[in-house]
Amino acid sequence: MKLQFHRRAALPALLAPIIAWSASASAEEGSLEGGAPVNEAILVIASKPEAFEIGGSIQFLDAEDLAEFSYSDPNRVLRQVPGVNIQEEDGFGLRPNIGIRGSGSDRSARIALMEDGVLIAPAPYAAPSAYYFPQIARMSAVEVSKGPAAIKYGPMTVGGALNLISTPIPDEGSGFAELLAGTDEARRAHGWAGGWTTPSDGLEAGALIEGLYEHSGGFKRIDIGGDTGFEITDIVAKLGLRSTDQRHAVEFKFQTYDETSSETYLGLTLDDFQASPYRRYNASQLDEMNAEHQTYQLSYRFRPSDALGFTVVAYRNDTKRAWYKLNDVRDSANTGWNSISGVVSDPVTFAAQMADFVGAPGYTGRANGLRARNNNRKYQSTGIQGVLEAGFATGAATHELEISARYHEDEEDRFQQDDVYQMANGRMLLTSAGAPGSNSNRLGEAQAWAFFIRDTITLGDVTLTPGLRYETIDLKRTDWSGTDPERTTPTSVRKSNVDVWIPGIAASWEFAPGMRLVAGANRGFASPGPGSTVNAETSWNYETGLKLARNGWHGEVIGFFNDYSNLVGTCTNSTGGNCTIGDQFDGGAVHVKGVELTGGYTIGGIAEQGFAVPVSIVYTLTDAEFRTSFESGYEPWGTVERGDRLPYLPRHQLTLNAGVELDKARLSATLNLISKARATAGSGAIPASGKVDSRALVDLAAEWDVFKPLSIFASVTNLLDKAYNVAFSPAGARPGAPRMVMGGIRTRF
Repeated sequence: MKLQFHRRAALPALLAPIIAWSASASAEEGSLEGGAPVNEAILVIASKPEAFEIGGSIQFLDAEDLAEFSYSDPNRVLRQVPGVNIQEEDGFGLRPNIGIRGSGSDRSARIALMEDGVLIAPAPYAAPSAYYFPQIARMSAVEVSKGPAAIKYGPMTVGGALNLISTPIPDEGSGFAELLAGTDEARRAHGWAGGWTTPSDGLEAGALIEGLYEHSGGFKRIDIGGDTGFEITDIVAKLGLRSTDQRHAVEFKFQTYDETSSETYLGLTLDDFQASPYRRYNASQLDEMNAEHQTYQLSYRFRPSDALGFTVVAYRNDTKRAWYKLNDVRDSANTGWNSISGVVSDPVTFAAQMADFVGAPGYTGRANGLRARNNNRKYQSTGIQGVLEAGFATGAATHELEISARYHEDEEDRFQQDDVYQMANGRMLLTSAGAPGSNSNRLGEAQAWAFFIRDTITLGDVTLTPGLRYETIDLKRTDWSGTDPERTTPTSVRKSNVDVWIPGIAASWEFAPGMRLVAGANRGFASPGPGSTVNAETSWNYETGLKLARNGWHGEVIGFFNDYSNLVGTCTNSTGGNCTIGDQFDGGAVHVKGVELTGGYTIGGIAEQGFAVPVSIVYTLTDAEFRTSFESGYEPWGTVERGDRLPYLPRHQLTLNAGVELDKARLSATLNLISKARATAGSGAIPASGKVDSRALVDLAAEWDVFKPLSIFASVTNLLDKAYNVAFSPAGARPGAPRMVMGGIRTRF
């Protein structure tokens, strides 16, 4: 029996007024850049030129970059950023697993994940796993900060920070709309409209409304039939007021998100994957995620002068999700349960359990053979953060001083139950319904103060940027009995406190016009979870390299070394689940080193030659190994010997981009090459049962301007239709997405 919270219907009709507003907006083509965002002080950078000028490794993808392929999968977008490690899972990027410089990628829990500079994971301290991830299709820019630049954000500074920047209110009345359709019943309707007006002398008022609807029938096929796709509705509204002299500005942002996706953790045995990679067993037929998310954000900026500014942002995020999915299967002795990951990895030993998974025609399984769990959780995070900026000079040196403070609190409320089923002729029949809260009945809470100070000191061609972050975090976990749904008497209450200083420094020397040497060092830190008994994850991170921006060329080569004194692994269902969910494990010392390379040049120019051919390269070399030997109950590690390689970290990642731009048409191509990786820690040759496939994927996109406001757009992802295995977790071999085609119309006003 599925117990799910009430959800609003995801209706494409919600976009109709937005598209109509776009059509009635100013006929002048508007700029997506807009004015300075109210919360610009919260961001590390706000443009590509700033990424070059700042000391440290920062990449910035702007609106033009994101529109080129119009991806809805953040994994494909982030292939354009060196140093980012991605573990694909569902083929759509609904819940991406993103790491930076070997930080660990499970549920993006080891990076600082933000939207508009505000922490956006459901509970960034108490439960940072990103079961909600902002839709990349509605973003205007993506900022990835690594090394010393990442300590501005926190609390996760071991690898870096990912900041997604939403569509700003445009300076002039303008709008955008697109309607796309494609393979596997894919549909997308996306539109925004807004602008500023002057209702009275000295005052400007602005507004923006944006809607995104996405749907897919899914590319996997359940043996007995059924949906394997998703449906998402995402609405954003912004209201702003500002003085005409730009000294004062205030903005309110509201966002609401609704998702239904028929996603499962149950993968395939290796033999079944090789025979039919897009198959799903019948035991996954009831698996479904229902999620809701709302954001409320109020920002105020005061700039009394060019040299002084103050920004404050208050925020609240509410997230609910109920992921009803197969959890485990009855063991052969009929006394306990086997994990689904253990069964699919050894189908011969667990032949009876595999028969329950497959549910072949005519088969009747054990009366209580399958157990599904309603992973019902609610999250809330609230906070307020302020930034003071001051520019001044001391002798020949100029200073840009930044002081910030943030108070944040969040919580994760688990109230889960198990239902038991019998497999009969391919259908799952309910035999026993669990009581709400009987599986997990607990609350994790966190309260944190964070303070940050940074001074950018420029003396001639040299820039030095020292910074210091301090966090004090109070954690609490309260458990109740599964027979106490009213939560009258806790069975345990565990409290802990973490205080940490996080220093960092970056240096930059422009030794020739458009050429800079950069170097930096910072402390890495990742907060433990409520109730955890392990030490906090800490490291020292170092980087050095060269940046180039001259004569039409742009490039960057950065070498990095992350020295972990203690790597931490967190047990989740998505890592395999052969442990107590929420438990954390010490991984000891780890070294992660590598090289990041980006470069590009544009041949020709539309104004001069009538065409332009942009070409670019993105490459990452990663070498990561354990420096201690140990045994762990954490499935991706297991028994580790010193020198073993970390799981899900390919050694080589390469992306090559090329395009042709004409006055009214554009064609773009990208080739992504990823070397093989291992699913569990180890060394030497990777066994087939734990090898994540290498792959070469080609994507194409084209756009033709029919007339000024209207264009036709089309894209093909995985052009060669390559079938490849992206992971063995959560449970079994999992395919990347096959060839997908999308096409439709766009209009800009």
